[in-house]
Amino acid sequence: MADIRSHVAIVRDESVAQTSAPVQIEFRNVTKKYGAVAAVQDLSLAVHRGEFVTILGPSGSGKTTALMLLAGFISPTEGDIVIGGHSVASVPSYRRDQGIVFQSYALFPHLSIRRNLEFPLEMRGIKAAERKTRADHMLERVRLRELGDRMPSQLSGGQQQRVALARALIADSPVLLLDEPLGALDRNLREQMQSEIKNLHKEFGKTTICVTHDQEEALTLSDRIVVMRDGRIEQIDTPETLYDRPATRFVANFLGEANILEDPGFGVECDLDPPADSIAMVRPERISIANRGTPHPSDAMRRQFLAGTVEEMIYAGPLRKYRVRAGTSMLIVREHVAAGKEIFGIGAEVRLDWLRSDVRYLIS
Repeated sequence: MADIRSHVAIVRDESVAQTSAPVQIEFRNVTKKYGAVAAVQDLSLAVHRGEFVTILGPSGSGKTTALMLLAGFISPTEGDIVIGGHSVASVPSYRRDQGIVFQSYALFPHLSIRRNLEFPLEMRGIKAAERKTRADHMLERVRLRELGDRMPSQLSGGQQQRVALARALIADSPVLLLDEPLGALDRNLREQMQSEIKNLHKEFGKTTICVTHDQEEALTLSDRIVVMRDGRIEQIDTPETLYDRPATRFVANFLGEANILEDPGFGVECDLDPPADSIAMVRPERISIANRGTPHPSDAMRRQFLAGTVEEMIYAGPLRKYRVRAGTSMLIVREHVAAGKEIFGIGAEVRLDWLRSDVRYLIS
């Protein structure tokens, strides 16, 4: 294990050193047990003021439990949660100064959109005139100014999600929690709302914790991503580093597609000596596909070449994906569709190549 740590981005929280902002949220060795089962185990995480951190993982990974602990809906079995320098482990949810957006929106169905926005301000004792001013401003900001008198049932899913975000932001709490915020939307609306959330985060600068199982959403929105597995942190890093240099087989497979070159039937070439007890991996988009007789590229000395046979071709709009048999391995190749690019059918004899520097080594 010691050897691989010099070659891959191991599980860590070092990227917080890149900012001078003070720590806003801390999980300190937090464990949450239900009977003998630990939904979250020994979770330690520091989130800086103004940072957007996404907790990502499959069902049962502990990501939602971590958010519920932070929100105050459940209490830790062990450890402490600190917000703004103060322990909140025993503070009830309604006394934590946080805005929360749920997947189901959780708008009050019997109140107009404007009254939904005014409600958290009313609970804080803010006078009616200021409530109206702030609600009107927020409606303008989320482009719903003309819809303030409508009921939630009269809005589309995307509009309801914007109202939920506006209501979470209007009280000006320092922390914003997002629980699968875009899970109920179709793909086009999700992409639009990702852009909206990024703009709102940039404008308001809230310390934001988002929980999702959607990898694209996490990569698009986050300053850092926390990948969880079986109640523990598997890896923490920036989106680009996490995707390009996953530490483990689990992270490589969970965040996008990966060609795991374990006993591949050919020797894997790399610019570095393979670390002990590691597995080679190359991303599908790093692999080039061409006819076997195509001249080698100018940087051939830096590449590994393989002969293969196409077993499947999948057209996916802007992308074309191939499954190619090479050695004893089935390799995935992904390339952008472009005019003039040759298309390889099933049974085509092809040449694959990739830069040796694009090979990554993983902890299994």
